[in-house]
Amino acid sequence: MYKYNRSRSYGSSRPTSGGHFQGQRRNNFRIRSLPNDPSLFIRKSIQGLTAYEQTIQHSFADFNLTPRLKSNITNKGYTTPTPIQDQAINPILEGRDLIGLASTGSGKTAAFLIPLINNLYLNQHQKTLIIVPTRELALQIRDEFKCFAEGMNLYSCIIIGGANINRQVQEIRRSPQVVIATPGRLKDLIQRHIINLKDYSSIVLDEVDLMVDIGFINDIRFFISLMPSSRQSLFFSATIPSKVQGVLQSFVQDPITISVKNQDTSENVDQDVVRVTNPAEKVSKLHDLLVQEEFKKVLIFGRTKHGVEKLYQELTFRGFKIGAIHGNKSQGQRQRALDSFKNDEIQILLATDVASRGLDIDNVTHVINYELPETYEDYIHRIGRTGRAGKMGTALTFIS
Repeated sequence: MYKYNRSRSYGSSRPTSGGHFQGQRRNNFRIRSLPNDPSLFIRKSIQGLTAYEQTIQHSFADFNLTPRLKSNITNKGYTTPTPIQDQAINPILEGRDLIGLASTGSGKTAAFLIPLINNLYLNQHQKTLIIVPTRELALQIRDEFKCFAEGMNLYSCIIIGGANINRQVQEIRRSPQVVIATPGRLKDLIQRHIINLKDYSSIVLDEVDLMVDIGFINDIRFFISLMPSSRQSLFFSATIPSKVQGVLQSFVQDPITISVKNQDTSENVDQDVVRVTNPAEKVSKLHDLLVQEEFKKVLIFGRTKHGVEKLYQELTFRGFKIGAIHGNKSQGQRQRALDSFKNDEIQILLATDVASRGLDIDNVTHVINYELPETYEDYIHRIGRTGRAGKMGTALTFIS
């Protein structure tokens, strides 16, 4: 990689093209554009004791889990539960319905996987269905499941678009205890009579606010209508949109409600802006950041597939080790890029907001919003990819 000798200041001026985005249409309705207000994106991290350390009442040893599962939790490096794990594991073990409201990076995947795996191990004739909005989140949950369920004779499969449907049909017919699905492919297999939702004794709807936002509200209603009335239902979301209030009433019965969403932004993330006065200088400003030593593992967000691909080509030409995830990439290409980033084989991952929800990637030093997200909530999810597990991170947002 070659380097330009340029200023380290985030606000200085530099050469080449960037992109720009106005409000977009998503599934035929208008998304309100995020204001171009620098004050929204400037906030210093708070050093010191975290909320996790102040509020936890249990250790993982306190939970009534099988010895093998406890061993797997230890092997994964988990010692102290996060607040949502601390509060959710026992009710789920008891078979209660649960509504979990948690910000990104709260550890909710383990909060539902750990007790569900324990219950499935004790009752291996039962099945669990987990519905999520994105392929990447489905794959990540599958990987988490494999770690927690190692050596427990439990099996999972994923049902996602962009992958071979015939192979997924074969995996469903092997009757795995856990199925992790995105709505589109799940609906397809239901309509083909490959999967019957009445076979599932526990259901998880994860990242519900995103599923509603990207137009899956009617599919959610359809899935609920096909579920058995006697089931355990778990609902996880950062917020409860007004559209989903009625869905909740038909989905859960006498639920436990847990809210650990105490703040909009991570206290572990330094937030600042990069000012751009000339759009032609945008890429070079980004270049000047990426060559700095502290930018070791960087996730960069854009808002369109075309814009992300254009930036990918430009940064590749400049010699950076980089990957990209967007809707025009095949599922195999997306997964290889994500794996390379997780394994530190590349320094930079470019992505649309498909990567802003739920992805747990270790040691991301910086999140860069090369283009503004559509909403402030999208911004919160983006920057939640850094500053995780008690570590410090930095989020930079380009502002014109």
